[in-house]
Amino acid sequence: MNFFKNVFDIFFPEICLSCNAILAANEQVLCINCRHDLPLTNFSFEPNNLVEKSFYGKYPIQNGTALFYFYKQGTVQKLIHNLKYKNQQQVGAFVGDWLGEEMLKSKRFQNIDYIIPVPLHKNKLIKRGYNQVTTFGKSLSKKLSIPFNEEILIRVSSTKTQTKKVRLDRWKNVQELFYVPEPNKTSNKHILLIDDVITTGATLEACCNAFKNSTGIKISIACMAYTK
Repeated sequence: MNFFKNVFDIFFPEICLSCNAILAANEQVLCINCRHDLPLTNFSFEPNNLVEKSFYGKYPIQNGTALFYFYKQGTVQKLIHNLKYKNQQQVGAFVGDWLGEEMLKSKRFQNIDYIIPVPLHKNKLIKRGYNQVTTFGKSLSKKLSIPFNEEILIRVSSTKTQTKKVRLDRWKNVQELFYVPEPNKTSNKHILLIDDVITTGATLEACCNAFKNSTGIKISIACMAYTK
């Protein structure tokens, strides 16, 4: 098996998803130089970090974190673009494993019952073929030993892209988009909501509000990146 893999790698070498350099045998997703330049937040170890502050006065989350800062044209944007639009699922596993290790060490994310992704509308899911945070969530699930569940939170309508909308328009555009068909499943539970990038927090806030009928629920947030 190793012989055939080595032959395959000669003709189809894995490349860095940021700079396109050929990866060494011990490198995954990014070369060591690009990995060294990643803008880590260390939010997992920091109470009252920027993710948590973004929910002040909106929804009382328990804890929040994101692995990277997100900058336009930066390495993190390239990574997430490759995951979201080019089906490079190894990115989700890479980020999930890394963030999961951080969350374990921080001991701030304990007693969580479910990991739940921000869902795609079924039409977009069919068109794209995958939710870009599924592999991320499954990697977190494995690392943290917490069940991953894509059936609890449902997106009930689709919207145009949020990328170029101003803050108020983004907030209006995502309200009432999400639905929890069986709120009793998450009553008195602590859930971890996950997404790729948090910008204004409007989408995640709408997800949190969808659990209004789940009595005694606690919600924490974990994202791949935070837009500074």
